[in-house]
Amino acid sequence: MACGPLRWAAALVARGLRAHPRRFRPLPPARALGCNGAALSWSRSGAGGDLGGDDAEEELEALLGPVLLPLTGVQRMFVVQPRAGGLKRRRAAELQVAEAVALVNTLHNWTVLDKIILPTKNLDQKLIFGKGNFQILTEKIKRLPQATAVFLNLERISTLTKKELEDAWGVKVFDRYTVVLHIFRCNARTKEAKLQIALAEIPLLRSNLKTEVSHLDQQRGGSRYIMGSGETFLETQTRLLRERELKIRNALENLRRKRSILRTQRQKREFPVISVMGYTNCGKTTLIKALTGDAGLQPQDQLFATLDITAHAGYLPSHLAVIYVDTIGFLSDLPHDLIGSFSATLEEVAHSDLIVHVRDVSHPETVQQKASVLSVLKNLNLPSHLLDSIVEVHNKVDLVERYEPIEPNAVAISALHGYGLQDLKEEIERTVLIATGKKILTIKVNLTGPQLSWLYKEATVQEVDVMPDDGTASVKVIISESVLGKFRKTFPQ
Repeated sequence: MACGPLRWAAALVARGLRAHPRRFRPLPPARALGCNGAALSWSRSGAGGDLGGDDAEEELEALLGPVLLPLTGVQRMFVVQPRAGGLKRRRAAELQVAEAVALVNTLHNWTVLDKIILPTKNLDQKLIFGKGNFQILTEKIKRLPQATAVFLNLERISTLTKKELEDAWGVKVFDRYTVVLHIFRCNARTKEAKLQIALAEIPLLRSNLKTEVSHLDQQRGGSRYIMGSGETFLETQTRLLRERELKIRNALENLRRKRSILRTQRQKREFPVISVMGYTNCGKTTLIKALTGDAGLQPQDQLFATLDITAHAGYLPSHLAVIYVDTIGFLSDLPHDLIGSFSATLEEVAHSDLIVHVRDVSHPETVQQKASVLSVLKNLNLPSHLLDSIVEVHNKVDLVERYEPIEPNAVAISALHGYGLQDLKEEIERTVLIATGKKILTIKVNLTGPQLSWLYKEATVQEVDVMPDDGTASVKVIISESVLGKFRKTFPQ
């Protein structure tokens, strides 16, 4: 268990990750049209800056709440995996549909009734499939009267395509973006995560807008102006969406500034920060629990169990104190807008001293999963030294008979059973010392003064060799250049 300054520093990191947005002054609501014509409301003034007021929390709560209609209640899903590219893509499609089923099973009261992989020559077709396969699929769905929705496992489908498919099948149709966004919404705990989800909803609202307004215009016989405003209904809604997006981005920017202040305070303590990253459900949280002994961590065998980034204190073999940061999991074909929405959270990774990339080597798509994670990391514009020094961890080797890593620098472990953890800690320590510029030195101190206690407080003491004859000791420490400079200034020879 961590204590004292280390526990304080971990709490400081956590505070930075959970920083509360500044408040907004309450403003008169304006009406707008959301998904499926639902009436929505939010402030129609500009996003403003640093606003206050006792009722401001209502403004913030309006931003945090879901704007799209929530996917509540029991959902019995039929999962459809389109396959383009011939028989060579069959194996990839099988793995994709398995992941789609896992996504559905992550959600409470959601179940999969059936699944199908169906070939198509062109995913850009209006109804995704050719006439023959579309008829086969429609008949199969009609034979499942208990089905409430179809999960079409494509990143995004247009609003027009969605409407035509729902009319043909008589049930709701969800794409990958909608399902993943709903999982995020269900797992979000902090205000920041909820703000980021609200930001991720904007593209869906924007894409639904024209179709919904077009439908209303057909009913009304053409475009209408809002009374006395000089704006059409579409223009009004477009403006309100833009204002909502600006408010959310400003709230997230306030969080960034607060995190920056807290990060500066934490850096003064000089505890190395290690970001643990990987594909969703690869075992990141289980690994951090094994490395830190944090009993409060409760790993879950489900996708996106970790959404809000958390910090946990631990020690390396040399007794060097470090902070492990548990991050959101990655997913192949994760929609770009979702990644962008969570960039405020993932930017913490750029300020780490080391990235530990955890892989589930028992998964049949482990190589593709690695490529997905590295692709996202590169798109985050991380410093080159961070990308070059990634420690790759091959987890769940207990599920693979006689596993040997192919990559020369990978560390094979079982976080659940503790296998390989000592080797991993030593590799992390070696890399952290290089990344932080800390040195292992032996310093001679006078035992009659406060030098030894000062080193215990400000550096990492490994060994103390006492010389009783002259009242001194040789102290082996891990120390940074800045702390060494402070020691020499405080205790000049």
